[in-house]
Amino acid sequence: MKLSYKAATDVGRRRKGNEDSYLENAEQQLFVVADGMGGHAAGEVASRIAVDAINEFICLTGGDKDVTWPFDYDSSLSHAGNRLKTAIQHANQRVLEATQERADYEGMATTVVAALVEEDSVNIAHVGDSRVYQLRGSELSQVTSDHSWVNEQIRSGVISADQARSHPLRNVVTRALGGKAELRVDIRSLKTKAGDVLLLCTDGLTTMLPDDDIKQSLLRCMPDLERTARELIDAANERGGEDNITVLLMRFEP
Repeated sequence: MKLSYKAATDVGRRRKGNEDSYLENAEQQLFVVADGMGGHAAGEVASRIAVDAINEFICLTGGDKDVTWPFDYDSSLSHAGNRLKTAIQHANQRVLEATQERADYEGMATTVVAALVEEDSVNIAHVGDSRVYQLRGSELSQVTSDHSWVNEQIRSGVISADQARSHPLRNVVTRALGGKAELRVDIRSLKTKAGDVLLLCTDGLTTMLPDDDIKQSLLRCMPDLERTARELIDAANERGGEDNITVLLMRFEP
């Protein structure tokens, strides 16, 4: 299948700088979105280090059978899946190393969502509360599960999804690159069909727009990816634009 893609980012209406980063590598079929944390320039640095490190690792390891060293090889994943998982673990090390080089980088971290396409499937990996959605036909499903405090409370039945959207701790993540040396990466593989759309996005989109609004924008604007990306960002800004907003759309064409 042919793959079309389009990414867009916006500072939003409340922030002075954009701490999100993204990558489109068509040659490697690699797509990444990261949301930096740490304030001032540190969040931007963390997200850019992570995106560049993931890209570098994927570019260098296509034919390497010992690709996961010094990390364990996961037999439940494909070779490409192991490459993506290990790329994020290496990126975590890069972010941690950077925090030790400069005092003003201390405490910086970043979320990551990444997609690596192989033939008729796509490997999805994530850490943090940036998300991946899949649109198939008229059905939108959330592929990833947020590593966040509010999501843990939702899963425990303490609060509802609606309450989580306005909860004062909604931005607290429980897992991120730069947090600790041993990082657990969630990864899964999806079979793709012609017409499928994947949306990779930061929480600047999802805290402003409920899933149904996201779905309606996707259905209304497809197959024009550029128009869809712009409408999603505009809609998030119209609802307040409290954070940086990044969207990356992938459409699998016949």
